[in-house]
Amino acid sequence: MLGPEAFDREGFLRNLQDWSPSVAEQIARAEGIELGEGHWEILHLLRDYYAQFDSSPAMRPLVKYCAAKLGADKGKSLYLLSLFPGSPAKLGSKIAGLPKPENCL
Repeated sequence: MLGPEAFDREGFLRNLQDWSPSVAEQIARAEGIELGEGHWEILHLLRDYYAQFDSSPAMRPLVKYCAAKLGADKGKSLYLLSLFPGSPAKLGSKIAGLPKPENCL
């Protein structure tokens, strides 16, 4: 369990290296989310996206990436919203231990 100093004022990890599945659980709990299989699938996908493009995806690229990697059923904004309410790109990136996507408020 990481202390508050590990996070910025919005709850994003300051250091990508501090992320682990238990840290993801900690962040998700703070956001009121219980991580299930679908969440983990998207979290790993987000981390793969970051490794490939060196940035956190905004919503539209995230939807396209999900569709390409997981199929049309999971490459829909409604599916992502069901897992990560509000802003899937922002909330998913936060739980995945990634920086906030640049165009997310």
